[in-house]
Amino acid sequence: MGIALHFTKGHGTGNDFILFADPDGDITLTADQIRAMCDRHFGIGADGVIRAVRSRNLTRAVIDKRGMPTGEHILDPAGADALADEPAAEWFMDYANADGTVGEMCGNGTRVFAKYLLACGLADIPDGGTLPIGTRAGVRDVARTAHGFQTDMGKWKLDSRETLVRVRNVAVARPGLNISVGNPHVVTALADDAELEAADLSVIPVLDPSPELGANVELVVPHDPLVTDGVGRIRMRVHERGSGETLSCGTGVVAAALATRHWAGEGAPHNWRVDVPGGTLTVRMFPTEDGEHVALSGPAELLFTGTIELE
Repeated sequence: MGIALHFTKGHGTGNDFILFADPDGDITLTADQIRAMCDRHFGIGADGVIRAVRSRNLTRAVIDKRGMPTGEHILDPAGADALADEPAAEWFMDYANADGTVGEMCGNGTRVFAKYLLACGLADIPDGGTLPIGTRAGVRDVARTAHGFQTDMGKWKLDSRETLVRVRNVAVARPGLNISVGNPHVVTALADDAELEAADLSVIPVLDPSPELGANVELVVPHDPLVTDGVGRIRMRVHERGSGETLSCGTGVVAAALATRHWAGEGAPHNWRVDVPGGTLTVRMFPTEDGEHVALSGPAELLFTGTIELE
């Protein structure tokens, strides 16, 4: 028996999502349904699907030994973890990539998710306040800005291991820097804009050693000059794990800025503007009591609503 799913299509600098509200946790889509919805020829088309569910009601499908869904659902402890971390994190951003795999975090998605909750009257952001949202990478606080929203992406982690990155149409394999922003990234620098444009990201980049759970791969070229008026500037393209090349990736933008600051060394700025095919995002690194955090700022747009029949 099929279901009629009411949805909203939105995007953040071209990184697009299908969003739907499921406050009570009654709807858990299968990987096949997510792939069908995200298909750009036969479905709605998107880089991922976001379910808005109350943290206390977060559920996940039970999978049998063959890797197939049984049709049963159980409470997902990630929702309880979010509430334990921040009792005000009423809403959980349950994110899935276009291939149906679960995603830990989506930086652009947090902004679009916040705008969706506000538009649906499900949440509010008081003047000068923030909206805490649960994610599988922890609670993230979202605030309004003059041009959209800012998300405190929390702490980040640098892995000192070196990964070799091979990209189609890039003649020489390059070393990559491993950075976690709640999800895994490998950032590599290219020589110039021509090399960045020539890179073929329709094919998954080859990483050596290959991460067990995969990783997003960011290709970066610095502007010349790198720093203008105290702000660093870079260009970036990205291949997202589970989605392919996207016009933008919020966590990838953060990882790319962090990697470039690391390469630039002492005296490098803590504020960055990152140009991606879908627009421009800003990144700010700042100290907190529990370590350095990173904030991501940019626009969020809701495009249209509709209903899709799912088998």
